[in-house]
Amino acid sequence: MNKTTILVAEDDIHIRLGLTDTLESEGYEVIAAGDGREALKVFEQTSPDLVLLDVMMPGESGYDVCRTIRTKDTQVPVIMLTAKGEEIDKVVGLKLGADDYITKPFGIHELLARIDAVLRRAKRFKTPAPNADSKAPFVFAGFTVDPKRFKAESGDRSFDLSKREIELLKLFAAHPGQVLDRETILTRIWGLAYGGTTRTLDQHIAMLRKKIEKYPGSPTIITTVHGVGYRFEPDAPLY
Repeated sequence: MNKTTILVAEDDIHIRLGLTDTLESEGYEVIAAGDGREALKVFEQTSPDLVLLDVMMPGESGYDVCRTIRTKDTQVPVIMLTAKGEEIDKVVGLKLGADDYITKPFGIHELLARIDAVLRRAKRFKTPAPNADSKAPFVFAGFTVDPKRFKAESGDRSFDLSKREIELLKLFAAHPGQVLDRETILTRIWGLAYGGTTRTLDQHIAMLRKKIEKYPGSPTIITTVHGVGYRFEPDAPLY
């Protein structure tokens, strides 16, 4: 069986070697890079299963690397490592497509747990995501969504969906576990020329939650990432 490959991009040699030794002792195959440019080169050559990405690196920063990775692969898990603790840094990282974010110094058990969580989430969604233009049924959080009938069903539960709601579910299904910022969602669903406010999006999300969440006031399937946007939680308990 092939080992899970992790790309560790970290400019501090001591942290890089420590992470490499720890991860290899846990059975992972590790490929290390000392700066952003090297990380992108290695990513292109090896297609790792997960990326541990330091934010503050010489040359290409972790933000730059994450942005470039997301133009090439929307599914590979990315965990950002940083010595900074400001909320704005977390917001920037999530907007660029990071799956998780951990601040140095961190406990190795916490890091391993985060790695295990994002890898399990990624493994569940190796199947192709629904095509944005397809009318074929697709599954979202245990519901079978039928774009032709504008309906979703699960067991004895059934409800109608609007065209916008179906488009939103397709977008979330194509990016499980990833934070989608409001601007991205509005552009993809409402179009580049959309001149309204994000309130429209928030209202659509609220309506979807009433249909798919067991407790819409405390959502677990489509969660809010404050200051950024929304995230589809594929591991959330089904209704």
